Amino acid sequence: MTADDRFAEDFQEMREGRPLGTRNEIITGPVSDWATDFSHLEPEWAADPYPLQDDLRQRCPIAHTERFGGAWLPTRYEDVAAIAYDTERFSSRAIIASNFRPPRELAPMGAVPPISSDPPFHHGARKLLLPAFTKSVVARLETATRAFCHSLIDAFEGRDVVDAAHDYAQHIPMRVIADMLGFPPEDGPRFRDFVENALEGVNLPPEERIARMEDLFDYLLTQIHDHIDNPRDDLTTYLINAELNGHKLDPSHVSGTMALLLIAGIDTTWSAIGASLWHLAKTPDDRERLVAEPELLPAAMEELLRAYAPVTMARLVKEDMHWNGVDMKADDWILLSFPAANRDAAQFDRASEVVIDREVNRHAAFGLGIHRCVGSHLARMELRVALEVWLERIPAFTLDDPSAVTWAAGQVRGPRTLPVRIG
Repeated sequence: MTADDRFAEDFQEMREGRPLGTRNEIITGPVSDWATDFSHLEPEWAADPYPLQDDLRQRCPIAHTERFGGAWLPTRYEDVAAIAYDTERFSSRAIIASNFRPPRELAPMGAVPPISSDPPFHHGARKLLLPAFTKSVVARLETATRAFCHSLIDAFEGRDVVDAAHDYAQHIPMRVIADMLGFPPEDGPRFRDFVENALEGVNLPPEERIARMEDLFDYLLTQIHDHIDNPRDDLTTYLINAELNGHKLDPSHVSGTMALLLIAGIDTTWSAIGASLWHLAKTPDDRERLVAEPELLPAAMEELLRAYAPVTMARLVKEDMHWNGVDMKADDWILLSFPAANRDAAQFDRASEVVIDREVNRHAAFGLGIHRCVGSHLARMELRVALEVWLERIPAFTLDDPSAVTWAAGQVRGPRTLPVRIG
């Protein structure tokens, strides 16, 4: 069997008969009490989750909801960290809480390895990716990233108001990830659709979600075929040829990792860049200080990542148990809110404030435990370059209409509409 046949057969199996898991209807609509009926999909959570998290941390540090078929939301740093490090009692086979749970048979690899993988499979799957995301490899991408940021701002000429999320932030990780995977850069708009379907469409009927995910995997299969026929020096060819424990990667491993890099690698960084620009647009003191003291940017970046951490990651409870005062059931969702952990006053001084010269900042924006973001060096480079270029070219900017800013609902939170007045 050729490599091309191997991938085609695997994708056909995905379409025809793999089990979908246990279905659970999501209950939508207003929240009655965030301690007993929370939903991270509701508009008020997307708009400003921090007061809600602060309230829960004080009166009910581990919130519960019957939505999503049963889910828990720890809001204290110590609880989030404890679960993130506990791979014996919590599974990563599903990382996006939705209206059905994938079958346990997906473990230990999961659908999008290594982030969906449990030990011991996780170790080897993660190790495969590390060489592509070292500081030295990432450093080689900086010149092209900087030039691309300049080209985006060049296109603002003659405009007084631009959308810093739609016209700038989203395009940077789309271009970087496309280049790393060897995908056509003009496919960027399709990547945005894939991201929104995967991360913001969790309330759709499972059949519709699966149909939309098939569009993503059809696209990935096309790219895999092209790379088999025309090998080149990129991540896709690397994954096709990679071996784990002496064997070529299963096609679902290759495609799942590509899907992970495409979706998570874009949305998280897009959100971090957008949230940082939103903060600077509404906080002239911080903006002016960074323009005057660019050497502060590394510390400011870490503080912006702490204060506006974009990612909440899901886990599944493995077995019924009593944990830190609550009774968890097998296959209950756990939402690991790294944003909430990063605002815990027990862990951070002046936790609710943005202190751009904060010196000690061991934040959890990139996660905790074995699943800490493998692409953190890449994300930091993209964020730093995006802010350096923007502040160099557009040192003065403000929110054009604060009420027009919109935020993504779901487990990756960042501005989706961010109109700013420049000049």
